[in-house]
Amino acid sequence: MKSRKGQRRSLVVSGFVIGVSVLAAQTPAPGAFDLRATVDRIAPAVLQATGVPSASVAVVRDGKIALAQAYGEARLEPRLPADPSMRYSIGSISKQFTAAAILLLQEQGRLTLDDKVGKYVSGLARANDVTIRQLLSHTSGYQDYWPQDYVMKGMLTPTTAQQILDVWAKRALDFEPGSKWQYSNTNYVVAGLIVDKVAGEPLWSFLGKRVFTPLGMASVTNIDERALPPTDATGYFRYALGPLRPAPKEAPGWLFAAGEIAATAGDVAKWDISLITQSLLKPASYRELESAVRLTNGVSTQYGLGMYAQMANGHRQLEHSGEVSGFTAENIVLPDDGAAIVVLTNQDAASAAGNIGRQIALALTDQMATSDQSRATVARRIFEELRAGRIDRSLFTDNCNAYFSEQALKDYASSLSALGAITAFTAGPTSLRGGMIHRSFTVRLASRSVTISIFEMPDGKIEQFLVI
Repeated sequence: MKSRKGQRRSLVVSGFVIGVSVLAAQTPAPGAFDLRATVDRIAPAVLQATGVPSASVAVVRDGKIALAQAYGEARLEPRLPADPSMRYSIGSISKQFTAAAILLLQEQGRLTLDDKVGKYVSGLARANDVTIRQLLSHTSGYQDYWPQDYVMKGMLTPTTAQQILDVWAKRALDFEPGSKWQYSNTNYVVAGLIVDKVAGEPLWSFLGKRVFTPLGMASVTNIDERALPPTDATGYFRYALGPLRPAPKEAPGWLFAAGEIAATAGDVAKWDISLITQSLLKPASYRELESAVRLTNGVSTQYGLGMYAQMANGHRQLEHSGEVSGFTAENIVLPDDGAAIVVLTNQDAASAAGNIGRQIALALTDQMATSDQSRATVARRIFEELRAGRIDRSLFTDNCNAYFSEQALKDYASSLSALGAITAFTAGPTSLRGGMIHRSFTVRLASRSVTISIFEMPDGKIEQFLVI
């Protein structure tokens, strides 16, 4: 159940067919961003380039599922085209659900993230030094029981969570708790046992009542108990560049809280919507879930609780990938933009899910940047007018109009007009402050460059327009 950062890429090319189910499939206006056409272009091209049999894709925009499509072959023999109603294993994306279960128990006052592991699970290495937070953030030091990209011989025999811990969590820690970050499925086996004990019921049962049912995730199933039926996607693998072969199934007990969930892409998207709208947990719990944990030396891990928490292309991004035998998956959430991308594929040790997800995310953020282009046009016009010693005062708040006194306009005109022609006008990142949107632009002129700093009110009026 790995996070597929830096996935290997298969070079075998195969054909595919497309099965489609699209929500909100209205014909876009001329020149408008066409989400369906974008995904139809990206997903088949990546499948063809990688040879991965199929992909099920769901995209959230404006906090709603805007598209659900499936591409390729869910099963090769006998042939079964992929369909959005089919379930795929989501691998380590399951970890954020285990983290949510812990946070729900914390909300009930039944544990805290800073409780020591030994309070709930005894006999583990340094159990009275390792915290639950360190388990969920992969900073505990417990060694990973499954870092390989294949199913080992022993994994074909059933096991239990306790047997996994007896082998891997009783060894000396790989590092002092909190001092390093190292991905480890073992952490989540411990966390799952803590949920079992504190909730007084199995993790799966607790998640069903508190997460899956409230969110309407009706397709979820536990593949740690049994394989997916033939009506769902079949998992595949290949030896080197050889033909695709049905993947072996891990025996019961090996996935548990680290990667036991299978679902449709649309149902994973429902979870993503709950992250965007913060509808399931309390605000303080979402802050814990989505905040990157820091090591004891102060360095950020860029990982929260069961998910990476980073900035990407100027947008806050929550991301995690997943892999179990026969399947890889990618989940990207842009919570501040009301957007998310879920990609589920049916081949392990493959890069397709991540490639498709990242390309769709980039297309979405590029589209958002295009929608901001009108603000750049306005900013450039104001800059040009200031070089001429005038402004359109209807664009500004009372404060900003007061700032642009007669003397200010003269100084702006005399200092800026001498800099020559504009050669480039480039938008920088946006941020929030004081209830306003902060925008920045870099202006390259013939003799030097300057920066524009703008604060924009919710109604669009400009509270600040400084040239620095």
